[in-house]
Order: sequence, then structure tokens, then C-alpha cells
Amino acid sequence: MRSSHHRNHHARRLLCLTALACFVAGGTAYACTRKAAVPQLPELPAESLEQPAEYGVQQSTLTAAQAQAILDDPRMILVSRTHPITEDYPVETKECGSATAINKTLQTEAANAFLSMQAAAAKDGVDVRMQSGYRSVSYQKKLYDNKTQYYRDKGLSEAAAREKAAAIVNPPGCSEHNCGLAADLNSPEHTTLDTGFADTDAFRWLCENAEQYGFILRYPKEAESVTGITYEPWHWRYVGPENAALLNQSGLCLEDAIAVLQRIAAGETVTG
Repeated sequence: MRSSHHRNHHARRLLCLTALACFVAGGTAYACTRKAAVPQLPELPAESLEQPAEYGVQQSTLTAAQAQAILDDPRMILVSRTHPITEDYPVETKECGSATAINKTLQTEAANAFLSMQAAAAKDGVDVRMQSGYRSVSYQKKLYDNKTQYYRDKGLSEAAAREKAAAIVNPPGCSEHNCGLAADLNSPEHTTLDTGFADTDAFRWLCENAEQYGFILRYPKEAESVTGITYEPWHWRYVGPENAALLNQSGLCLEDAIAVLQRIAAGETVTG
């Protein structure tokens, strides 16, 4: 059973997320149409909140400290070509991939969340499988170097070979898979990792339910210009249930949400 302290902390965090969602409500909508409800706030004594009016979203504010706390959440790490992680990034993993998975593990918390989500989907008659998860930075380097060598062998210059390789395989440290929070998902009805997955029951179920388990569609179609990654309906990212609710309500991709949080943390006033 959760302690009252834990419930209060959870409620305050949800209030912060709802406030931010209000601020950024004008953001680009995700490709998925979400039907899953945002978790309801538990009833708390008025004295447990500094401003009881926070229960009214329009009166809510997100302080710099609250925004910074969300930014400091390790589940919200941004990994991209402009935000690479180092080879010594700490990752503790657990296996959760299918029998045919290339990389079968995720960070332990993400793996547990996926397994719970997979079980819930199965109860609804939907088969969701994890096909590729955590890759170490060193493993990513091998993939990138091999692809670069392929293009060198084709006669391309060193610079051209690396550029061509990077269009297919992210350089080491620049793939979300290197942090152990990204999962490439598929199902028996569509095993290849391509846009055809968007036409499956598994994808539709994920759009409606993944948020409850802390997963978001990481590279939606409408955010390609921001993420720099083309639409990937198979690529889902674990950020935790509260953060998933934040991102889905705001309509922002991870890059834009973090940019807004950084502005608030810096003391700026951000409005919708």
C-alpha cells in the first residue's frame, strides 16, 4: 500500500504535468488518437497542497523548480545526434524481447512496464512483441562502422561514406536504443519494422493504452521536422506514466517538451 507521502508526491507531480500540458496545448498533435484517460488525481487534504486552486488547471502554474525536477528525471533523457550519450552511460537491463528479438533487453523499469503492457494487450486479444531494445554504445559503433565501411567499399569518400551511413544507422551514442528506454515493437500480423505496422491492431492498441504503462510514440509523423527522424510507428519510448501523460496531453514531441521545460526552469513565463 502506498504511503500518504507517496500519494501526495504523486499528486503534486500530476498537477505539475497538467499545468505544463495547459501551457503547451497549442503544440503539434501526435499521430495517434489517444483514448486512454489521464490518471485522476487522488483526493488529498487541502493543507497538503500549497495552492488548492491548482486543482483547477487554468489556475495552475509550473515553477522553475518543478520544471527542473521533470528535466532531471532520468526517464526523460533526450538522446539524438545533437544530444549523444557517452559509452559509460549506466544501464541495468532485463530481458523482455521476443524469441526472434535482435536485442532482447530494456532498462529494468522499462522492461517491467513493457511486460505489464504486453500482458494487458494479450487480455484484449492483441499480441505485442518487443523486437529490438537496448544496444550498447560500443555495439552501435560496430553497426555504424560496418555501414560506413560498406559505402567506402562502394567508392565513396570518407566524409560521404559516413554521411550515407548516418542516414541509415545512427552514429554511436546518438540512438535512443543506447539508453535502454526505446523499444521497437511488432506483432505476428506484421513482423517487419516499417510504416505498415501502423495498420495493425497492435499499433491501434498501443495508441489507446501505451501511455498508461509509460510509453509514447517517439517519432510521430507530424514531428519529423523537429525530431529529424521520419515517422516510425514501431518505435516506442519509455518515459514513465506521468511523463507520458504530460507529453500526450501537450501534443509535443520529446524535443519540444524539453525545450518548454527548460524555458520554465530558466524562469521564463510560458503560456499556451
